[in-house]
Amino acid sequence: QVQLVESGGGLVQPGGSLRLSCAASGSISSINAMGWYRQAPGKQLELVATVTSGGRASYAGSAQGRFTISRDNAKNTVLLQMNSLKPEDTAVYYCKATVVPTGGYGVERIYWGQGTQVTVSS
Repeated sequence: QVQLVESGGGLVQPGGSLRLSCAASGSISSINAMGWYRQAPGKQLELVATVTSGGRASYAGSAQGRFTISRDNAKNTVLLQMNSLKPEDTAVYYCKATVVPTGGYGVERIYWGQGTQVTVSS
């Protein structure tokens, strides 16, 4: 089994910063892409940022220039540094990882974390 555990959410004022962390654990052979998604109340799940195993990052337009995604392959961890936060960034943020489980014959599987709430409000 593979688990993703997120942390770092909370309440922050507009213009503030938060750093989200997601750690993958369990029977992991390798991890390919990792990423962050979010879902605001009444809205669909949307991509925030992704990063390949080689460290290449990509961002949604709303995150470009304000958020930075990074990963530590040795620790199976992905981070999302969020700066200049806006009220419209309020959402539950989910970590996603494309994992090759140990003993999985090389087949990739997608895993999700449980989500962490980010609220941007004065």
